[in-house]
Amino acid sequence: MSLAISMSKTEIIDSVLNDFSEGYFSLYYENRRRLLLELAKEYDLNRTQVCELIKQYLGGKEAQSPGPEDEGVLTSFYRIERNLRHALKPKYEALFERLNMHPGGLKFLTILRADILSIIAEENIASLRALDSDLKEKLGTWLSPAALELHQITWDDPASLLEKIVAYEAVHPISNLLDLKRRLGVGRRCFGYLHPAIPGEPLIFIEVALLKNVAETIQEVLWDDPPIPESEATCALFYSISSTQPGLAGINLGKFLIKRVITLVKRDMPQISTFATLSPIPGYIQWLLSKLASRSKLAEDDKSQSSADTSGSTFWENLFEPEEEKAIMNISEEFAAGKNGMEVMLNLLTSKNQEWSKSAELLSVLKTPLLRLCARYLLHEKKRGKALDSVANFHLQNGAMVERINWMADKSEKGLHQSAGIMVNYVYRLENIEGYAQSYFSSGNIHASDEIRRYVEVLFFL
Repeated sequence: MSLAISMSKTEIIDSVLNDFSEGYFSLYYENRRRLLLELAKEYDLNRTQVCELIKQYLGGKEAQSPGPEDEGVLTSFYRIERNLRHALKPKYEALFERLNMHPGGLKFLTILRADILSIIAEENIASLRALDSDLKEKLGTWLSPAALELHQITWDDPASLLEKIVAYEAVHPISNLLDLKRRLGVGRRCFGYLHPAIPGEPLIFIEVALLKNVAETIQEVLWDDPPIPESEATCALFYSISSTQPGLAGINLGKFLIKRVITLVKRDMPQISTFATLSPIPGYIQWLLSKLASRSKLAEDDKSQSSADTSGSTFWENLFEPEEEKAIMNISEEFAAGKNGMEVMLNLLTSKNQEWSKSAELLSVLKTPLLRLCARYLLHEKKRGKALDSVANFHLQNGAMVERINWMADKSEKGLHQSAGIMVNYVYRLENIEGYAQSYFSSGNIHASDEIRRYVEVLFFL
């Protein structure tokens, strides 16, 4: 590693980089961790030198403020600024830059960053965070849209590429070759971003269904047979976006991919007027269960306090409207015990094998509160001013709006577990994409349809 960073003889640098990458792959996790920590700490920038250069710069500035014609003074400042820029560059940047130019080096860097991220997830180490930030910035530059090739993936592509599509599909697993063939056949499209330095392996890919209307369930997308004639399609539905490289986490390749695909589909099929998604809501149930557990406990504490003190507590809210609370309590004796509606709902949603989803009576009672709370989660639950849900944040920052939420849209075990089977349609309106993206970026403003907003109006007027 030291040689790969410091060596100046270009004629043997490829051999050194080969030895380094092969040696790295031979290491077990703990030894990789030790090596990355050494890289982050021992090959960081020289802060003593940085401080000295800053003192020189500030000292010169206090002594004399150069005028436009003071060439000697300006030359001195330029020299210090150049040296300061060089000093602020960590030594490990040389390794990243050399690997990027080395055959197979870009792929190796994505693996290196994946390891860094896995260590940071377990240990919050400042030097590793700085290393990751630097490498992420480099990868974002090297993987700019200009360097990527948009490729339509078809059944005629090499088997090795198709195998990667099957292996990396992260949203709706591909069950068999027939399923894959349908996703690449009539009425369907699949596009991926490829990079010349990582041949035959898409960095990210998107699956598209050509439909008459915006689909409400994933079942109708995956299992409609036969699909409609493509000439009758008026909607391009993005139903799966999968990144193939864990080491590219946080680098928004999907933003550019969606815009390129919209442009391409619109060019080839001018009759397509609607571009929408059918998206999962991966954080909804986790958020809701946390709310139910805490509010239910506060409700019980409030009752205990009220029995001794008529003032009661003002720090808890019932997540349900009165009629919802009543309906949930009416089913509690038969299906799930609980002292209040929130406790009953908590017990139902955490029941073994999602038993609640198999009862028509329970589905009827739970539909309204679960949809209403889902709308609240998507529109009003935020982290650092942006949507709490990761998929929502992705589409909103790309310029989409929240159009519709769909009940029992994904009845798979995964869909029930992460969002009670609810899915959401985001819509990309070509004339509004840039404006919506900028509004969300600058102020966290979430654009949504009137239908979605009606779900949460009651919440703020009660």
